[in-house]
Amino acid sequence: MSNKHLKIPAPSCYNEEYEYFPLVRVGRIIPFGYEQDPDDPDILLPIVEDLELLEQAKEHLKQYSLRDVSAWLSENASRSISHMGLKNRIEIEQRKYREGIIQRQLIEQLKKAIHKAEKIEKSYLGKRRKISSESQDA
Repeated sequence: MSNKHLKIPAPSCYNEEYEYFPLVRVGRIIPFGYEQDPDDPDILLPIVEDLELLEQAKEHLKQYSLRDVSAWLSENASRSISHMGLKNRIEIEQRKYREGIIQRQLIEQLKKAIHKAEKIEKSYLGKRRKISSESQDA
């Protein structure tokens, strides 16, 4: 079955614009939507058109299968991506998003704990204090 004749319309709600930034390369695989900087092999430059198509592809996944969307994306982007590559890319983004939320929650909990610890330190609660000898004689 050929996906070349698959017509996936653009999402009607897609009108957002994003600013994309270069990434530092940490692995051997260059993620979809990025290319290696010709001057520095450790920097990945964004391909804006491909990244915008990837955002549209995420919207298409609400209505179409991974295989259909990856075929559409491969036809319209500067490089191809398999259905598993698209799935992995989206799962990694979702995992990083969730990890960011968890980290922000932990930071808030630590701030509250520090605030409570400072209050306790100021009130001498939990500290040891020498009892004066006068109170023992009485």
